[in-house]
Amino acid sequence: MSTTGVRILLCDDHAVVRAGLLALLGSEPDIEVVGEAGSGEEAAAMAAKLLPDVVLMDLQLGAGIDGVEATRRIVAAAAADDPADVHVLVLTTYDTDADITRAIEAGATGYLLKAERPEELFAAIRAAAQGRTALSAPVATRVMDHMRGTGRPSLTDRERDILGQLARGVGNREIARALFISEATVKTHLGRIYAKLGVDTRSGAVAKAKEQRLLP
Repeated sequence: MSTTGVRILLCDDHAVVRAGLLALLGSEPDIEVVGEAGSGEEAAAMAAKLLPDVVLMDLQLGAGIDGVEATRRIVAAAAADDPADVHVLVLTTYDTDADITRAIEAGATGYLLKAERPEELFAAIRAAAQGRTALSAPVATRVMDHMRGTGRPSLTDRERDILGQLARGVGNREIARALFISEATVKTHLGRIYAKLGVDTRSGAVAKAKEQRLLP
């Protein structure tokens, strides 16, 4: 890390998001944004040229390579130098087990969700610049569950409520009425529940939920 502060390279394919991060990070005197990239390829090239302390990396980057592959290239290039001072901190809205695992295996120093408070983001950036792991609380829970071999999925309170309704044999329309949400929202939640539990039917979801004691 530079003695004058943390040098940041932003990588997000949305210009508005980059502008927001630029304004936010500009409020911290010890954090300096030295570059902005709109694609994975651009981020990898700029990281090799600018040698920032931290690359703030989104995962979904539209056309071209994604954030995971960009992370892999940046980490590999940094490892060729001694010492390797470029660290990647993932900043994304995606928190699935697959995304987290791929990013960490690619060499990301940290994994943060965009829903975090600014203070958490600043702390994570400073930690990543020193090579320390920085994880959002939900991400840390998933990582620890994986390491312990529990394989227990992390469900939201709403998803647990819907699982409880499924266990009672209630249909989508009745679930929507009971929880004061639309049927379309129920279907969206069901899709996420199925993905997290690794099933594709209502009965399969209920069986897996009972097995892992996920029902409310």
